[in-house]
Amino acid sequence: MSRQQDAATGSPRIVREIRINPIVPSESVLVATARSMRPKKEEAPAVPDLRPRVDTCPFCRGNEAMTPPPIARIPEGDDWQIRIVENLYPVLGDDHADTPHAFGLQQTIDGYGRHEVVIDNADHGVRIHEMTIGHLSVLFSTFRSRMEQLYHSDDRLKYVLVFKNFGPAAGASISHTHSQIIAMPVVPDNLQAEVRNSTAFYQAERQCIFCCLIDEAMTFEATLYDRESGEVRRMINPGQFVIERSRRFIAIKPFASRYEWEVHILPLTHQADYIDATPEDLDDLAGILKRTMTRLHAVLGGVQYNFFIHSLPHGQEYAGSSPAFHWHIEICPRTSIPSGFELGSGLFVNTICPEDAAGRLRAIILPE
Repeated sequence: MSRQQDAATGSPRIVREIRINPIVPSESVLVATARSMRPKKEEAPAVPDLRPRVDTCPFCRGNEAMTPPPIARIPEGDDWQIRIVENLYPVLGDDHADTPHAFGLQQTIDGYGRHEVVIDNADHGVRIHEMTIGHLSVLFSTFRSRMEQLYHSDDRLKYVLVFKNFGPAAGASISHTHSQIIAMPVVPDNLQAEVRNSTAFYQAERQCIFCCLIDEAMTFEATLYDRESGEVRRMINPGQFVIERSRRFIAIKPFASRYEWEVHILPLTHQADYIDATPEDLDDLAGILKRTMTRLHAVLGGVQYNFFIHSLPHGQEYAGSSPAFHWHIEICPRTSIPSGFELGSGLFVNTICPEDAAGRLRAIILPE
């Protein structure tokens, strides 16, 4: 059971509060640590398939005929380490055009786009925390290059999303490590909400809200007292939400974490578009991601997760939001199944206090 410690007595206390996401205030989280005591169905750790090669796996080296022709291979040739192919079952595609139409209140637009698979590694069973920093740096560079190419390929593409599903609970249908890229003719609503709210904050405060949150995570300190008894109700210490910090990036446990072990990684200096990341940035990003995933693996075992990159959308209408938006990676481990309350209310329920989760992740001693 996860409980905060009472600062005055040292005894655990139940936390039950609604936390407001400062980036998207309509996206709130109910932190209810007592809920961890109830009987519930949890996602079991994914059983890893550690075989380096599987004869029937379409993503393994030597089985290239099982997939569409490669869009790219890094490096070129048969000894590739990363390969990009079209998704055989795309959610969006350019194989045919549908005429947009409306009937009554119902409207459609053409489902045009691209859906590609990035085979992260030639090794079938390697997990992301086991990959070398050098390989991860090349992988992040591959994401950046492909995003840039897709944006330049067609003006109809408004947003390119890079994401990874690992484990059946996270939606992965093939165990071989892979990520996906979807280029779409619309900007997703959750991304629009981030841009809209961060832009409004910038217009009011002349500061990037993401930069402000980074500063708070590293420096903010406060003690809240009960007005009547004078007892300490909460203490906020500098760095208590920080999981990792490198020269160029920081990994933070969000104050309003939707998932028990959710972690966000952000550049320390302001940068709106992932495409603007330098090779030195991506080298550093590879290191902090590897260490963060190692911590999550140590705490959760065979962690199943999604991660995705949120970057500033392209298009003239978003050009003015560059000072306000800050690209970032969101890592969302899948340790429980959403309940009817969560699905019906849209309110995430977190049964582990984010401060406690951050402390447990920080406490992991990483190998040299």
